[in-house]
Amino acid sequence: MIVVMRPKADENKVNTVLNRLNKAGFQTHLSQGVERTIIGAIGDKTRMGDLALEAMPGVERIVPILQPYKLASRAFKEEDTVISVGDIKIGGEQIHIMAGPCAVESREQLFEAAEIVKAAGATILRGGAFKPRTSPYSFQGLEEQGLKYLAEARERTGLKIVTEVMDANTLPMVAEYADILQIGTRNMQNFFLLREVAKVDKPVLLKRGASATIEEWLMAAEYIMAGGNYNVILCERGIRTFENYTRNTLDLSAVPVVKHLSHLPVIVDPSHALGKWRFVPSMAVAAVAAGADGLLIEVHPNPAEALCDGPQSLTPENFQALMKDLGKVAEAVGRKL
Repeated sequence: MIVVMRPKADENKVNTVLNRLNKAGFQTHLSQGVERTIIGAIGDKTRMGDLALEAMPGVERIVPILQPYKLASRAFKEEDTVISVGDIKIGGEQIHIMAGPCAVESREQLFEAAEIVKAAGATILRGGAFKPRTSPYSFQGLEEQGLKYLAEARERTGLKIVTEVMDANTLPMVAEYADILQIGTRNMQNFFLLREVAKVDKPVLLKRGASATIEEWLMAAEYIMAGGNYNVILCERGIRTFENYTRNTLDLSAVPVVKHLSHLPVIVDPSHALGKWRFVPSMAVAAVAAGADGLLIEVHPNPAEALCDGPQSLTPENFQALMKDLGKVAEAVGRKL
């Protein structure tokens, strides 16, 4: 449920309500908007009647949250959440492009990719140091050495870093280097890992599972938020359908739907969704038109030589052309790159 305070309710009245809820065993979260303050409360709703909250000074009304995801719901927080990653704001007016190779293959390859995406206008460098692959014989990543290269590339270019964390054992290591922790599609419902990530004071990019419904996706976000980390960025990356011409089916309808249901920022990964580079630019443009707050795009200096996902990676020239088109569409929908 949420407790809606009156517009002129002062700090003492808000704290009194918070104290009563906390003493009754409720988990609380304070959301202070421009016009009024809202208190989210998670706990045993059968105890609500004994608290007599509506009779307390400063309380306007009590509103139940009907969705199973409470903290992630738009009912809990009407304003869009804007997540700070250093001086970058994800979820605001600016659309942020996270670009780079699928995997960190070498220092030279990563540095070249970082310079390319930086020059084209990207603000965040993507690159996998740990790679969960379907085949055990595929390239699995450089692990900590890859993380060190990412950190070095950040120092050189000023780009923030997003990289995947695969399990709780390597989480402290990844968190030491990364600015944004990525939870991949295979781990979206790894609830133990979600609980562990919730304890880390870093934004989390949560990819939608390949067969997950929107509600299941939001419930995964709820695990992270319920653990105390409210900085969750949702990432649509395509879902598995009967169609097999593309790698997955990009569900662009999820962008406006999730923005209606939730206050969390939403980005789109057209590279993993399509699996074929020639279709990535059109879907990236469409994602911005649909309201995405950012894009996750694979760019490789030489896709033909890539150790991972070369067929879906853009060349430097294609990425530069895409960035120009994205700027035009962003302006048309009242956003900017």
